Amino acid sequence: MSDTEQPPENYLEANKSGDPRTFDPDFKGPLINRSCTDVLCCIIFILFIFGYILLGLIAWVHGDPRRVAFPTDSQGHFCGQKGTPNENKSILFYFNLFSCTSPSVMVNLQCPTTQICVSKCPEKFLTYVETQFPFGKGKNSWTYFNQFCKSPFPKPEKSFSQILMDDDCPTAIFPSKPFLQRCLPDFSIENGTLTVGNKTMFEDGKGRTRNAVELRAAANSINKILDAKSIGQRVFEDYTTTWYWILIGLTFAMLLSWIFLILLKFIAGFLFWVFMLGVIGIIGYGIWHCHQKYNDLQGHQNSHLTIYDIGIQTDISMYLQLRQTWFAFMIILCILEVLVILMLIFLRNRIRISIALMKEGSKAIGYIPTTLIYPVLTFIFLSICICYWAMTALYLATSGIPIYKIIAPGGQCKHENKTCDPEIFNTTEISKVCPEAQCIFASYGGKSMYHQYITTFQILNLFVFFWLINFVIALGQCTLAGAFASYYWALKKPEDIPPYPLFTAFGRAIRYHTGSLAFGSLILSFIQTLRIVLKYLDKRFKESQNNFSKFLQCCLKCCFWCLEKVVKFLNRNAYVMIAIYGKNFCSSARDAFNLLIRNVLKVAVMDKVTDFVLVLGKMLVAGCIGVLAFFLFTEGIPILTEKPTSLNYYWVPLLTAVIGSYLVAHGFFSVYSMCIDTLFICFCEDLERNDGSTEKPYFIAPTLHGILNKKQLVPQKQKE
Repeated sequence: MSDTEQPPENYLEANKSGDPRTFDPDFKGPLINRSCTDVLCCIIFILFIFGYILLGLIAWVHGDPRRVAFPTDSQGHFCGQKGTPNENKSILFYFNLFSCTSPSVMVNLQCPTTQICVSKCPEKFLTYVETQFPFGKGKNSWTYFNQFCKSPFPKPEKSFSQILMDDDCPTAIFPSKPFLQRCLPDFSIENGTLTVGNKTMFEDGKGRTRNAVELRAAANSINKILDAKSIGQRVFEDYTTTWYWILIGLTFAMLLSWIFLILLKFIAGFLFWVFMLGVIGIIGYGIWHCHQKYNDLQGHQNSHLTIYDIGIQTDISMYLQLRQTWFAFMIILCILEVLVILMLIFLRNRIRISIALMKEGSKAIGYIPTTLIYPVLTFIFLSICICYWAMTALYLATSGIPIYKIIAPGGQCKHENKTCDPEIFNTTEISKVCPEAQCIFASYGGKSMYHQYITTFQILNLFVFFWLINFVIALGQCTLAGAFASYYWALKKPEDIPPYPLFTAFGRAIRYHTGSLAFGSLILSFIQTLRIVLKYLDKRFKESQNNFSKFLQCCLKCCFWCLEKVVKFLNRNAYVMIAIYGKNFCSSARDAFNLLIRNVLKVAVMDKVTDFVLVLGKMLVAGCIGVLAFFLFTEGIPILTEKPTSLNYYWVPLLTAVIGSYLVAHGFFSVYSMCIDTLFICFCEDLERNDGSTEKPYFIAPTLHGILNKKQLVPQKQKE
């Protein structure tokens, strides 16, 4: 075989990973003449979209989001809804909050007590018995207490026992404040003691004296909300004070990300080698430290003992007093140091190729700057999908008519959880058999076929949501791959780069490869839906599982997590091949897999080097914005005369700015990551197709060709 016929690398020798590409003089990059691929999957995908729209319309007809926006009383009526008797009563009031300690609260997610709509919460302590004595709490006590009964009446005509049995009025009211449109006890702490309305002890209206701790325990199911009340208000105040500074910080993060990507062609190699030298230096310091500790312990009492002599100890410091421990640490670090140095020596050329490709990626983005705007389009598509899924899930969850169920405070009634009619419940035999039972609003539902399949529709809603989300991401990856492939296969850059490469690639992906992108997204969506179902089952039956079932669940979770990562990696590279050659998904995935297997070592090095630089870039952007935000929100920059003051928690806007900056950098760097992956696949294809001769010139940059240590790239004039 002559020089011009030899493959450029040993890893391209004949093997079982598919046949290498051969030279094609007519190949000039992404094919223009192509046909539609995976048409059947495209049709199914479009039908699912129409079905998804139909499901949303049906849910919109049957659902009522007011059931989430407004609290619902025991009769299923909305509090605060306009055009109803409760229009001016927007707050939900619980008759007996002590009954919320019932075990049925966790099962039915309802407090087994009468709930009514009121215009304001009680502001003082008052019992029903006290209102019946004219010299007790004053003449107006009944007028005040009456507004918290089911239906106000001027003077009670029933006996006290009958009123309690019919639940016409609460036995007592306590000072409360509205939170999330519910009347919750007004807890406070004075001198380390929990109080309600400045009292620690009070009457519950049934002849018992209660304390604030009991009431707190009774409201245990909403304790977290009570604890978060003041924090939530303060956080909201901080956001209203600093929101424009946060937006300014995110804008700076966008500019820093763009600058970092442009500068990578100058600093990529520097960042990597400085990091590796730092790793070698840190390990070397660890070896020196272990050696020093080993020498310092010489002659100390019991330092000559071995780990076997002292056995298993809970006090780790005992092991650090042995010379053998530090000797073992030193050996391990020496082995690690040697492995790192050997890896850098034997993989130095591949590392240089990876760094050169990263510099080339920075050039590509510089020539096609519109690719940095594409994440905004992806964000818009994802936002539409998320909003539609959330609204459909909300309307499905609120579909149906009110359903009432029997709930007993003690949980001992045999009729518990049966459906009931609140209008006639007190006249039925059930109220006599279970005197403390209540007919409480439970949920919305029905007996029609639609209502029976609400759960199925929710699963379908989740599955199609995953499908659409993955399709949008796949469309972005295929579009960017097509644009960057056009850059790579341009022999003279930038003269040979086709006009509007990003828009052209987007049009090709939509027109010809919707089916292929939907196919790859479908596979990933199945796996993600199964993972969600597994998590739900694990949470639903967690207490009833034995050790074997828990182990099986853990194994399945791990397997599906690994499978999802593998499928994402294969799909990503398959979309690159689709953008270049226009084949169907299966053929593209197979070709991409075979190509990567033939270059498996380069793939591993490339991924790790790229991941390191990108993570370092994200941390750099987020860190810079974080430092500026810290000095700003803590008033540490005296130059700024106009700055946010009186913050309750300065770390709230600080963390928001840092996390937001990281996400902004992630959006920009995802474009760069796709650029590197595309250039790498094109690079491997280039090495298989061409050999650098006059007849078969490489399309790679001269710097990359020099690293290969093969034939020199044909001079530009000779190519022309």
